[in-house]
Amino acid sequence: MDIALAADDDALALAVLEGGRPGPVERLRGPAAPARVAELERLGPRWVWADTTALHPPLLAAGVAVGRAQDLRLGHAVLARSRYLDVPLAGADDERWRPVDPVSTGGEPSLLDLTAADGAPDLAEVVAEHARQQEAVEASARRDRLRLLLAAESAGALVAAELTAVGLPFDEAEHDALLTRVLGPRPLPGGRPARLEALAGEVRTLLRAPGLNPDSGPDLLRALHTQGLTVDSTRQWELERLDHPVVAPLLEYKKLARLLSANGWSWLAAWVRDGRFRPEYLPAGVVTGRWAARGGGALQLPKQVRAAVVAAPGRRLVVADAAQLEPRVLAAMARDEAMARASRAGDLYQALVDEHVVDTRAHAKVAMLGALYGATSGEAGQLMPRLLRSYPRATGHVEEAARAGERGEVVTTWLGRSSPPPPESWHRVQQRASLPEATPADQRRARSQARDQGRFTRNFVVQGTAAEWALCWLADLRRRLRALEPVDGVRPALVYFLHDEVIVETPEALAGAVEEAVRAAARRAGELLFGRFPVEFALDVQCVQSYAEAG
Repeated sequence: MDIALAADDDALALAVLEGGRPGPVERLRGPAAPARVAELERLGPRWVWADTTALHPPLLAAGVAVGRAQDLRLGHAVLARSRYLDVPLAGADDERWRPVDPVSTGGEPSLLDLTAADGAPDLAEVVAEHARQQEAVEASARRDRLRLLLAAESAGALVAAELTAVGLPFDEAEHDALLTRVLGPRPLPGGRPARLEALAGEVRTLLRAPGLNPDSGPDLLRALHTQGLTVDSTRQWELERLDHPVVAPLLEYKKLARLLSANGWSWLAAWVRDGRFRPEYLPAGVVTGRWAARGGGALQLPKQVRAAVVAAPGRRLVVADAAQLEPRVLAAMARDEAMARASRAGDLYQALVDEHVVDTRAHAKVAMLGALYGATSGEAGQLMPRLLRSYPRATGHVEEAARAGERGEVVTTWLGRSSPPPPESWHRVQQRASLPEATPADQRRARSQARDQGRFTRNFVVQGTAAEWALCWLADLRRRLRALEPVDGVRPALVYFLHDEVIVETPEALAGAVEEAVRAAARRAGELLFGRFPVEFALDVQCVQSYAEAG
């Protein structure tokens, strides 16, 4: 059963869809709205709404978590571009269905947030857009893949809202102690912590630049050049090549400055509330379908910060990381039996060594990343011929995607997300290079841009499909966790997600069941995408008290 739901003026409007057509419309206000949603949720419907980020958080704040939904904005973004559609999506350019970033309210959403925002689709528009999307998908020869993609996208959006609502357990006192230990006491607004100020002074002295602001890249570069240190940037790898006493304090300054900027006291005040870290996840925030986030490094918690992520007494954190996900996805997409065999060995990189493809695990990693990201020079370029010989189907798959990109063509992930075409300026450069009067500089520029586009499409098909696998993993894991019986009223909950890693907070008594759910969901995700093709999606699963213990 599908139920359309929309914020309409000062009410929440809903209607059961029968054969795609809405039945009687209910208009609900105040506490009656989430109460009615909770009542209908017991029937196991699929909620059809414009935007999960607008409607699910206030329902969660009222104690209502829906099981299934169809997010029409996310679906529109996929279908408007997908080359899997045989009939284009009607209204593909309709601005009303462009994705809308969630806006932080700085606190819990309330029932008042259920009222319609300016320009938000009303119930009739939700019903019409749902019908357009259903019609476009049903007309596709690859409708099964598209259905799975839209369902996974929508389930991911539910998870994203729940991750923010639940939050990751975070010990503010522990984090403050870490910052004080590493940086010095918290400074006054606008000031530097003592350790950073001391390092800045050391850098100024060694570069003979008393007025230097080491946070300014251009100023720092000029100071380095003044001392005869010829570097093109202040990136770590360039500075490490220098033989000068300023290198050590400068690198230490940059490392600590990153910590202060990404996860310092301001970050703590903005994103940690009531002992929980609550970033705002942005499903499909990256063009490949990967998530992005707000929250000052929200998708990357450095190892030195993880000691503050601690489960409450009587609970544990189950941390699961999908090992070498993208190579495994590539093996399945390309139907490369040899690489699939390597995936079943556990450590895919070590399997390449054991099968005499390369001589060391480090070389295996370099070669595989070179294949995925288009490295043609240096060590990766030298190792690529070995991969080509050993895994012709897998390497041929990404090579074909790269050649398509170089021609300005669009590529598509396994389930149906298509890459954006290159801009008109790209085509103009290519056309100019093909003219009889084109200069060598024109041709070099065209080749460079073509190679860049090829590297993008090469990685797009793999990274995008890996994101699809991860969404299916998340969706199935969420379903399994919801089915577990609570202990003392507490049920396991997803509390963190990063590309190919999840954290579940669980009562200690259910830790074993959660570990099995994590593994079973990974197997199911592989089956949903790739059927019975024998690729193993290996997981590193650890049950810990603190995230820092997860290695």
